Amino acid sequence: MEKAGFVSARQKGSHMIMQKKLDDGTITVPVPMHKTIKIGTLQSIIRQSGIPKETFLV
Repeated sequence: MEKAGFVSARQKGSHMIMQKKLDDGTITVPVPMHKTIKIGTLQSIIRQSGIPKETFLV
């Protein structure tokens, strides 16, 4: 997410809050800092961030 311009805003427990400032506002996405992330959680992160899902494919 950092490659897409997101920066770490804060961390609470096992979740990091990533933010990206835009001209018309800010996108805020919570990201769990676990070794594995459930598929639904990952899909939600991708949807909220606005980053194309192809970016996350390895």
